[in-house]
Amino acid sequence: MRKVMAVEFTAKAAGREFKEESVTFDNAEELFAFISPGGGCENIPDEVDEIQMVFVQPTHPNENNPIADKRVMLELGMVYLTGPLIEIAQTANLLIDKAGRGELSKAFLRVIGEN
Repeated sequence: MRKVMAVEFTAKAAGREFKEESVTFDNAEELFAFISPGGGCENIPDEVDEIQMVFVQPTHPNENNPIADKRVMLELGMVYLTGPLIEIAQTANLLIDKAGRGELSKAFLRVIGEN
């Protein structure tokens, strides 16, 4: 199965950028399990000040609505989501919902700037 997204954790210090970790997910459920309390995101070092989520383009283009596949970027604090518009929009809605329910890790919220 093809991975749906890659998430990179980046730290910047003294003008240099360091890639802390890169994780891939097959679907949004895996991503949200990772950024929920108790998920792997809890281990983000304090030095990490940026998270980049890169969603892959779909295998089969949306011929009925090509705007859905348009590549866009959403910035949420220091979290950058890049990929097809439909994926970014759906993920943003889930982020809003899960943040409101308290279902996101403190480490992830810190990078978003909500801690």
